[in-house]
Amino acid sequence: MNCQLRFGIEEEYFITDLATRQMPGNVPCPAIERCRRALGVFFAYEMFQGQIEVASPVFTSITQAGDYLAHARRSLRYALESFGLGFISAGSHPLGDWRTQGATDQDHFLQLFENYKSVARRSLLSGLHVHVEVPEHLDRIQVMNEVLPWTSLLLALSCSSPFWDGFDSGFLSYRQTACDEWPRMGIPEFFEDQIAYEAYIVFLMSTGSIKQPSDCWWGIRPSAKYPTLELRMTDACPRLDDALSIASLFRVMIAHAIDQPRPGSSYSQKSRWILIENRWRAKRFGIDAAFLIEGYNRLLTIEQWLLMTEQRLGETSRALGVENVFSQLRRIIRDGTSAERQRHVYQEAIDTGVRPHEALVQVVNQLLMETEAGLLPVIHECTI
Repeated sequence: MNCQLRFGIEEEYFITDLATRQMPGNVPCPAIERCRRALGVFFAYEMFQGQIEVASPVFTSITQAGDYLAHARRSLRYALESFGLGFISAGSHPLGDWRTQGATDQDHFLQLFENYKSVARRSLLSGLHVHVEVPEHLDRIQVMNEVLPWTSLLLALSCSSPFWDGFDSGFLSYRQTACDEWPRMGIPEFFEDQIAYEAYIVFLMSTGSIKQPSDCWWGIRPSAKYPTLELRMTDACPRLDDALSIASLFRVMIAHAIDQPRPGSSYSQKSRWILIENRWRAKRFGIDAAFLIEGYNRLLTIEQWLLMTEQRLGETSRALGVENVFSQLRRIIRDGTSAERQRHVYQEAIDTGVRPHEALVQVVNQLLMETEAGLLPVIHECTI
C-alpha cells in the first residue's frame, strides 16, 4: 500500500456582511484581490461574486491538510475583516438570496449562466471537494465503482444545507436537491470501465452536449485535469475537523479500492439503484436516515453502517496512520451534523419569540463562529 497516497481538498466559502449577516450582492474588488493575495495560487474564483474557493496544494498526510486549511481560513478572515466582511463554510447560506447575487465576470462562469439560465442562477451552493490520486496503471472507473456505494455515507456526515431561500427546506442537504436541477450531477451513469466512460464522453462531445469532460459534475468523478478521483457530493463543512474527517475517510476508501485484485467488480445496476435510494435518504434525513446495504435484508442506521465500514476498512486506515478517523466520525454522529445544529439554533430562537429572519441571523452567527473557530486540526497520523 502507498502510505503517502496524495490528495487535495477544495473548500468553497460564502462571503458574509458582518453587519447584516447576509451575502453582499457585489463584493468590493479590493476585498477579493486581498483574498487572492492571501492565498496566492491556491485562490480560486467561484460562479458568484459572493463566493470564493481555496484549492489546496497536494498533501501526503491529513496533518498537512489540516495545517494548510487552518492557515487558509485564518488568512481569509484577516483579508476580509477590514472590509466588514467574513465568510462561512456551509452547503447553503441561511440568508443567501440568489436573486441578488452578481455573476463573476469570467468567460467560463458567464457561459454557464448563459447555457443553464435559472438553474445556474439558483446554484448558490458550496461543497467540499476531495481529490485522491489513483495510480496510472489502474482503471479509475473501476476504482470509482468500488467506492461509489459509500458516497451516501459521506454525504450524510457532511450535511450542512437545511436552509434555502430563507426557509427550512425540509432537507438536511438541500444543496444536493438543487444539484439535481443540473444535467450530469448526482450519481454517475453505470460504466463498466474506463473504455466505457471514454466512449460516453466522446458521444456527448460529438453531439455538442458538452464541450469538455469536466462538464460532467457527478458526486464522484475522474478528474479531467489530475490523475485523481474527485469527491464532489459532500456539503462544505463549517467545522474544519469535520471536513478533515470526511476527506480522510474518502482517502481510506480509495486506498482500500486500489488494493483490491478486481476493484469495482461487484458494482452492478442493482448497486446503483441502491445508491440512488441511499443518496435520497441521506440528503433528506442526514444521519437519521435508515440505509439500504446490498446483501442485507434489513435497513441499517448510520452507526451500523459506519461500524461495518470500519470493520472493512480498518486495516487500510491503520496502514495510512489514520485509524482514529472512525472515532472522529462517530463524534459527528453523536454531536450532530452542521444541518442539525443549524436547525437547533433556529428552533431555539423561534421558541423564544424571535422572528424568522432574526432566527436565521443567529444561525449565521453560529456558522461564522464554527468556520473561524477551532482552526487547529484534530486528526493526526499515528506512528506506525
